[in-house]
Amino acid sequence: MAIDSITGAAYIVASLLFILSLAGLSRHESAKSGLTYGMVGMAVALVATVAQTVDVSQYVDDQALIIGVLVSAVAIGAAVGLWRAKVVEMTGMPELIAALHSFVGLAAVLIGWNGHREGSHYELASLQNIHEAEVAIGVFIGAVTFTGSIVANLKLSGKIKSAPLVLPAKNVINGGSLVVFVVLMIVYVTTEAHDSSVADLLLVVLTALALLLGWHLVASIGGGDMPVVVSMLNSYSGWAAAASGFLLGNDLLIVTGALVGSSGAYLSYIMCKAMNRSFISVIAGGFGIEGAAGDDKDYGEHREIQADAAAELLGAARSVVITPGYGMAVAQAQYPVADLTARLRARGVDVRFGIHPVAGRLPGHMNVLLAEAKVPYDIVFEMDEINDDFADTDVVLVIGANDTVNPSAAEDPSSPIAGMPVLEVWNARDVIVFKRSMAAGYAGVQNPLFFRDNSQMLFGDAKQRVDDILSVL
Repeated sequence: MAIDSITGAAYIVASLLFILSLAGLSRHESAKSGLTYGMVGMAVALVATVAQTVDVSQYVDDQALIIGVLVSAVAIGAAVGLWRAKVVEMTGMPELIAALHSFVGLAAVLIGWNGHREGSHYELASLQNIHEAEVAIGVFIGAVTFTGSIVANLKLSGKIKSAPLVLPAKNVINGGSLVVFVVLMIVYVTTEAHDSSVADLLLVVLTALALLLGWHLVASIGGGDMPVVVSMLNSYSGWAAAASGFLLGNDLLIVTGALVGSSGAYLSYIMCKAMNRSFISVIAGGFGIEGAAGDDKDYGEHREIQADAAAELLGAARSVVITPGYGMAVAQAQYPVADLTARLRARGVDVRFGIHPVAGRLPGHMNVLLAEAKVPYDIVFEMDEINDDFADTDVVLVIGANDTVNPSAAEDPSSPIAGMPVLEVWNARDVIVFKRSMAAGYAGVQNPLFFRDNSQMLFGDAKQRVDDILSVL
């Protein structure tokens, strides 16, 4: 009884720390403390859970085996986590997060199946039915999260094409799968108490359906919508964890899952709003479906610029705005960009950063990179805060960005990204675009910005080109 009270108190403390963590992570200045709160909260939860498990295991014969498996699991998980944290680059964070979501989904599936095999411990029939419904819902959400996250990981890492999979009647497939799930769940709940073999088969079919739905759901979403997909899968993993908490009777898992699920859902809403998309339209398909049709359009000739000429433009400018994208992350150019910023500001140039909400394939990706390079927070602005200022800007440096600065979104109703709010960099006096080549962006849509009269292309590795500009300055 004493250990249960201590565990309950520890779970409350951990829940409060998780809430403080989310609050801290909402602002640049407090992000580090928010991360610390989350780490401490998870440590408290882990220690309390291990202590409770050890206390319960004293009543069974194989206590040593249970403790050994538990300690081994914690040790292996900690070793893998430390290894990944050490070797992963910031460019690999989107696909790493997708992979971690898949683990949560798989855990929910395994917990659900374990709950099915053990059966309900309730004598009341209605409570038994609730238990069986929890099993079905937990397995379904977990399986969708598992395969969906794997597909997201493969797309974000470039191991499969980012273009959406377009099957005939794909919306009917998605909607029909949900209807079939509800029917299977009802039959499973009413069958479980009477025929275990039939219930086993029903749960197998339900699991297979959910695995296929998760794969199809994300495979049919295009690369331009992947930031929304990452936050959507984050929400799914939270609800899967909450379903597991109900099955295990673990209050902390319920609270934590609800926090992750609701915050992920809200983040998905923010991302959809930033891209002028509805959540349903993202699920129904992604950017780039019509993109191939626009690839043959003649936009004219692009102009090139060299580092010395770019340095001359920057040296004569009064105001400069830098709009970074995924290419800056790939080139690890944030440090020389921070040096360039400091050099220009020392000359009296007004330098600011314009950040698109979905730049870098992950919400907040660019903000983290700039903070890592010690760029002052007060010169980093969101898209809505800086878009009106481009008309009064002398030079814009587009470093590795593509889809987030594409004028087609605002000017071409037939474009696959039509209506998506973008950084209106083309309104500046001069635009210098850092790119390795003239290839289209992640959404697979060509960018007319590259061919505008006030735009010039600076080809090559972004880090090297910024270093070249610095040497000239």
